[in-house]
Parts: sequence; structure tokens; C-alpha cells
Amino acid sequence: MEGKLEAAGKDVLVDIVKLAQKRGMEGSKGGWKQFLSSYDKQLGSSLSDPSRRKPEVLLAFLNTFTKEEDLKYLEKLLDCHANRDNVLKDLKKSAGAESPEQKLVRLTLEHPHYPSSYSFPSHEEGWEVTKKIKKSKAMRSTDMISVDCEMVLCEDGTEALVRVCVVDRNLEVKLDKLVKPDKAVADYRSDITGITAEDLVGETCSLLYVQKSLKNLLKNGTILVGHSLNNDLKALKLDHARVIDTALVFRYANGSNFRRPSLSDLCKLVLGFELREKGAPHNCLDDASAAMKLVLAQIEAGVENLVRLPEKDVAEKDMAKLLVHRISTSLPEEELHNIISGEFTIEVKTGNKAGGGVYSAFIIFGNQQLANEAYENLDGKQEQDSSGRPQKLVSYKLTTGVTHSLYVCKIVHDSQIGQTVSKRSLEGEVPVKSKKKSKPDPVVQEPEQNQVDSEIEKLKLQLSLRDQEISNLNKIIAKLTRKQRR
Repeated sequence: MEGKLEAAGKDVLVDIVKLAQKRGMEGSKGGWKQFLSSYDKQLGSSLSDPSRRKPEVLLAFLNTFTKEEDLKYLEKLLDCHANRDNVLKDLKKSAGAESPEQKLVRLTLEHPHYPSSYSFPSHEEGWEVTKKIKKSKAMRSTDMISVDCEMVLCEDGTEALVRVCVVDRNLEVKLDKLVKPDKAVADYRSDITGITAEDLVGETCSLLYVQKSLKNLLKNGTILVGHSLNNDLKALKLDHARVIDTALVFRYANGSNFRRPSLSDLCKLVLGFELREKGAPHNCLDDASAAMKLVLAQIEAGVENLVRLPEKDVAEKDMAKLLVHRISTSLPEEELHNIISGEFTIEVKTGNKAGGGVYSAFIIFGNQQLANEAYENLDGKQEQDSSGRPQKLVSYKLTTGVTHSLYVCKIVHDSQIGQTVSKRSLEGEVPVKSKKKSKPDPVVQEPEQNQVDSEIEKLKLQLSLRDQEISNLNKIIAKLTRKQRR
């Protein structure tokens, strides 16, 4: 691994440090925050966001790892990044003459959600990474296959692959297998997967066989297509760089990135047909074919004119909500009544208090007008979130005297207010392929920029307190000096 870390870009180093944090890795100087406390005597661990640290600081931390297993982990991460970077570099080199297929790959890789959605734990046992593509001819290949998977819930709480289907660009079936899970199954999700325990009697196909079959189909630079493809790749435990994800390529009319269209909606709006009858189980083969048809339709229409989907209306009951996020866990939820005016109930977002020092909650009013009035009465800095919705940065003081801040965000754009609303609730609208239950994409996300702004405010406060402390110390020193002279 010698020289690989030094040659890596800052974004790669940031990603690796974050993954090391998530894994709880510790080098010779401890974990990330412990390292900062000893490395940076001025700021210490108060500036802990890796993206706001210089590359030399990130490198210094990563170079504290000496255990063989840690070094292997870091090397695997570097290899995965290098594979994806090579694809992007080659695509950018041929930008003037790139094929429609290549452009869709690039649009997928450049999507804001790609880094988080496709950062797989491919360093772990059981994962396979397709070989790096070195030949430029292979890198420019327009061969495509489309995949879709069905998963069951296991007794240990994880998911396991139970069926996989693959079609080529001619919609010919290249792989259609039922897979025997290697763990005890708790729920076959038959209403979704259409598969029962009886269907697997006598089946011997394993995940390893499927991985080998797919790696063979993906050789020589073949592009892998799918809808919310990251979920399929997680189920397959397969990391492949050249991908087209139809959930990332197709966007809503207002350019919003935080909501992804469902495969059913895309089939209806782009291809003009219903993917399945309401309440019918998923058909793995139909879903794989639908994703390929969407890509082919986009290529035929011309990639220069990406299909923009009409914005979905928001349910009436959700218009009466405001989203409050970046709430400090030191602030009890009932204290929100002292910050936001009006009568409302509080619905804390599930799992938000599990860690990270902050949580999010919906505050629910009697109607939309009351929600709008409460928002207008807020004393805070007017901003917009990453999807263009109005939000305010509001500061408040805890009983300890410490100042904190939070964001209060409208559920809809101002332009949507007054429009006809649909019956679909916020939590259920535009699902990301409902069968993939392992990690559904949240409808409301806290934008990364807001997190940065929040940390900046925190640092400003800390610096202000330190300045005051220094000023007080200088006064004491001056006073003592005068006494000495006397």
C-alpha cells in the first residue's frame, strides 16, 4: 500500500476516514477524535468533520494504522475508489465523443447521492469486486445487462438473496435463478417477492454461484443497469464500477435530488404502461426488463434531453407539518414548544436519537395555515435546503446558558402551496422500490451543507468564548503586572 494513500485525492481520504470512524478503527494514537486531540493542540477534536480538515491531517491519521488487518482494509478501500475513479476519468476524457450509454454511466456516478449509496463494504468477507478495466476499448464498451433481485428477511435481522434475474439489451434472459439462503429465514415476504418456502425445496443455487455468473457477464467493461441498483448490489455482495441507476438518472421537474422516482412511476410516465397491478407481488424478471427498457428509451430519446418527471403533489395532511432537524439531543423534544409558536404535536423521526448528537422531528399543526403562520413567526435566518424548500436557522439557549441552533423547514416549496394534493402520504410517496426494505431512501434528508453551516456556527461560538477567555486572562495578567511594578 506504500504510496497509495499519498497519491489519493482529498475526497477519497475523507471517505476512508469516515468509514474508519464508522468501523471504530483505532491506530497507534487512538480513534479519529483521540488523534485530533493529540495532533492539533489548537482546535483538538472540536473540528472533527474530516471534509473540513487538510489532506495532510487525514494522511497523518491514516498512517497511524499498522495492524495487518487494518492495512488490508485500507488497501481494499483504495482499490474500490481507484476502480470508480478510473471509470470517471475515462468518461471525462472521451466527453466529446462519449456514447449515450457512457453518458448515462457518468450521470449516475456524478449524482450527489452516488457516493453514499454506492460506498459498499466490499472489503468484507463474502464480497466480490469486478476486475479493474485497463483497456480503453473495454472502458468504452456499450454492452449492457440489467439485474433485479428479491430478498428475504433472516432470523438474525439481515437480508438474503432469494432470486436474481438478468436480461441483456435485447431483453433476452441471461440469468434467472432461485437462490437458497445460507441462513434461517424469518420472513419470505411472499406478498412482495411472490416466493414461498416450498419454492426453494430442492434448490441448491448459492450466492457464490450467482456472483461468479455475474462477474463472467460483466467482464470486458459491460455496464450494469438497474433501478436503485445499489440495493441489488448489496444483496449480491458485488461491487461494480460501470453502472446506470435509473433511480438517479431520472429527475423531478424542479431538479430535486432528494426524492427518487419509483420504478412503477417511471414505467407509467416514461414507458406508458403499468408495471404491475395494484397489490400484485413483484416479478423479478419484469423489473429487470423494465429498467433496461427505461435506459433504451432514454438513449432513443437522446441523452441530451433527460426526461424530467412532473413533481408529485404532497398529501394535504403533510402540508400541515414542519420538519425540525439538527435538534441537539440535549434539548428535550417538549422544549420545542418554547421555540416554535402555536399548538402542535411532535413526531420524532424513528431512529434519530440513536446517535450523532442530533435528531429530527415533524411538528404537526391542525392545518396548513397554522403551520405557515408558525413558520412566519419564527425569528431566524431565512435559507433554502438542498431541494429549494424554505427553511430557517433558529438559535436558542439551553438552561445551562449554552447557545445551540436548529433548522425549521417547510415540507413543500412555496410554489406548490395551493396546488391540488394527492392522497399519497409524505412517508409513502415515490418509494425507492418498496421490495428493497433494507435501507429505504428517506423522503426528507438533512442536506450536507446545513450540517456544515451548523458546525460553522458551533465553531464561531467556541471561538467567541475562547476570545473572551483570552481577553479575561490578558486583563488578569495586566493587573498582576501593575501590582508587581508597585
